[in-house]
Amino acid sequence: MAATPETPAAAPAAAARRKTGRHRGEGQWAVGHHTPLNGNEQFKKDDDGLNVRTRIETIYSKRGFDSIDPNDLRGRMRWWGLYTQRKPGIDGGKTAILEPEELDDEYFMLRVRIDGGRLTTEQLRVIGEISEEFARGTADLTDRQNVQYHWIRIEDVPEIWRRLEAVGLSTTEACGDTPRVILGSPVAGIAQDEIIDGTPAIDEIYRRIVGNKDFSNLPRKFKSAISGSPLLDVAHEINDIAFVGVEHPEHGPGFDVWVGGGLSTNPKLGVRLGTWVSLDEVPDVYEGVISIFRDYGYRRLRNRARLKFLVADWGPAKFRQVLEDEYLKRKLTDGPAPAQPSGQWRDHVGVHQQKDGKFYVGFAPRVGRVDGATLTKIADVARQHGSGRLRTTAEQKMIVLDIEADQVDSVVGALEALDLRVKPSPFRRGTMACTGIEFCKLAIVETKARGASLIDELERRLPDFAEPLTININGCPNACARIQVADIGLKGQLVLDDDGNQVEGYQVHLGGALGLEAGFGRKVRGLKVTSAGLPDYVERVVKHYEEQREDGERFAAWVARADEKSLS
Repeated sequence: MAATPETPAAAPAAAARRKTGRHRGEGQWAVGHHTPLNGNEQFKKDDDGLNVRTRIETIYSKRGFDSIDPNDLRGRMRWWGLYTQRKPGIDGGKTAILEPEELDDEYFMLRVRIDGGRLTTEQLRVIGEISEEFARGTADLTDRQNVQYHWIRIEDVPEIWRRLEAVGLSTTEACGDTPRVILGSPVAGIAQDEIIDGTPAIDEIYRRIVGNKDFSNLPRKFKSAISGSPLLDVAHEINDIAFVGVEHPEHGPGFDVWVGGGLSTNPKLGVRLGTWVSLDEVPDVYEGVISIFRDYGYRRLRNRARLKFLVADWGPAKFRQVLEDEYLKRKLTDGPAPAQPSGQWRDHVGVHQQKDGKFYVGFAPRVGRVDGATLTKIADVARQHGSGRLRTTAEQKMIVLDIEADQVDSVVGALEALDLRVKPSPFRRGTMACTGIEFCKLAIVETKARGASLIDELERRLPDFAEPLTININGCPNACARIQVADIGLKGQLVLDDDGNQVEGYQVHLGGALGLEAGFGRKVRGLKVTSAGLPDYVERVVKHYEEQREDGERFAAWVARADEKSLS
């Protein structure tokens, strides 16, 4: 039917009808709309994603890649941490053109979920051994405290699961429209300045929720974080739900609740519900919020199916009311906002004393890129120096815990010998990269190798630079590497070089930040750089910052007032 023009008087009523109609047709279960409105909702209705494990173990691993049902291959297998990886040799210009089956390689990425970032030396050794035996040595640390393998064959998956589960690890719901890994402070329970240890809540949520079919069909992924660190070390602003440690003037230590954060192509910062919850209340509130998402979340369009869109439409007051009235059946206690972050870096890199008098040592690989052999060596270093525990961080870093004072120097030396910096440059410490075109089917450009070479160049060119600086490199617009909240965020795309050739490059975002002054980076009009020109650009803008900054001024604050010439 052809569209007809509306008179000005009729426009408001028509707009109201459109808005009402949109919300009526969002596929929300709570208002009676259970008919699947897209292919993803259909395959989830046809069979729960958790059920695919049986087919992997009994059919696919025995008959091979070609036996896998397409709805399992590109859908349900994510419920067990499996994504097909990108076929080698396909350039970024074809990413949005080819069909999924043309992009798929016959190998998988496999994500190991590490809730709270907690590992034993035995678990890390097993992760490293699996990498060496089944994943061609790959094992990246992610910004969600997980480890990711590549080159995984479907035939090997049951044995990998057996080995992981024998030491208490899992890939259950590491991907898919599920409750993903629960981020936790990597120094929970040991930090001298900790407000409250959220570990018991993480364990109880995992027990109740993960692998539970009541929560295995969500509109989209559900990301969560719990931390009682005054460093605000789990990127709480960009999670679907986050619990942030606070001190209530009457009730003592507990958590402030945030909902509705997320990045990708339509970024939104989380909002406070204005509540204080005790440690014991956290699992109930988590369960209430994820239930709201399951029941009221938008299921019609995948690009509007994250919780952030529901929170934006409802607002925090209505969201809290629904949570209290329909799910918790009680009122929550009002509470204070978190204090300002207590430090400039939130990654726990360096040597720090624990509250028990021992020390922990945090170190920085290059852009999260490690390998299985290195992970087993890290496990050996920890064990040989009396530690049985390690942690991953939300910044692609790792920490060795429980080091006696007389062992610290030896641990630091052993890690540095593995090129794992305990005292990294700001560029090594602050540069993060997603998987990129090497393995990711969505990517347009290279990221990991580009990030590693950028670190080397900047360390050589700017050896005396000592200010905190984050450089986040993403292979596509989906922001897995948090480009919008970095000092320098680089979104991969194809650009034209000086000779008019189409080459790999980046759109630049400047001045993003997390913390209580969180905000998204600024795009300078027309500012795009080629991959080859990236070191020159970053060197130039950092030098402008050094020349123009006021005493104590952070990069993001300088960007907010700098002219476009200084940022170009």
